[in-house]
Amino acid sequence: MKRKIIIVIAVILCFLLQSTVFKTISFASISPNLMIILTASFGFMRGRKEGMLIGFFSGLLLDIFYGSVLGFYALLYMYVGYVNGFFQKLFFPEDIKLPILLISASDVVCNLFVYFFQFLFRGKFAFLYYLTHIIIPEWVYTIVVMIFQYFILLKVNQKLEEEEKRGASKFV
Repeated sequence: MKRKIIIVIAVILCFLLQSTVFKTISFASISPNLMIILTASFGFMRGRKEGMLIGFFSGLLLDIFYGSVLGFYALLYMYVGYVNGFFQKLFFPEDIKLPILLISASDVVCNLFVYFFQFLFRGKFAFLYYLTHIIIPEWVYTIVVMIFQYFILLKVNQKLEEEEKRGASKFV
C-alpha cells in the first residue's frame, strides 16, 4: 500500500514539476520530459507491469491537461514502461549506462511517435525542423535532468524494496 501511495505522489510530483517549474526554466520553449524518466526508470527497476501502470497514469495526466486526443499519451507511455520492463534482468543499480541508454531511447522514440501521429498525419512534413528544434534539444535536456532525477528515484525504489523485504520477513 505504501508503495502505491509513493508512486502516485511521484507521478503527480513529476507532472507538476514538468508542467510548472521546468516550463519556466525552459530553453527555447523546450523542457525535459520528467514523465519519460519516471516511466522508464520504474519500468527497468520494477518490471513490465509496474512500468506499464506508471506509464499509463503518467500519459493519462498528460492527455487530460495537454493532449488533443484522450489516450494517445497514455498508450504511448504505457508501451514505454512495458518495453523498459524487459530490461529489468539487465538492470544493476550501480551501473548508469543502461538507464541513460534506455531513457534516451525512450525519449527519442516517444518524440518520433508524437511527430508521426500528430504532425505527419496532418500534412506537416517538416521533419528536420522538428528533429533539430524539438527532439534533439529535449533529448539533451532530458538526459541532463535524468542524471539527478534517476538517483532520487533509485533511492526511493531501494528504500521501498528494503521495507518490502522487512515486511515479508515478518511473515516467514
